[in-house]
Amino acid sequence: MKNNLKDYREKGNYSQERLAKELGVSRQTIISIEKGRYNPSLPLALHIAKIFNVYVEDIFILEEGDE
Repeated sequence: MKNNLKDYREKGNYSQERLAKELGVSRQTIISIEKGRYNPSLPLALHIAKIFNVYVEDIFILEEGDE
């Protein structure tokens, strides 16, 4: 799954540490999501979208073959 988390995080002036703290996860989790090594759970993805006031689909893009 592709994502735009880094773009939204930087546009919103969030450091990885600050975002991680708000989400209750580690900075490593944020790094892993941004690099596409980890797909967040649905509740975490929804929380991320809520922080940036966007739809989940604006941040996380399902690519063909991800089903």
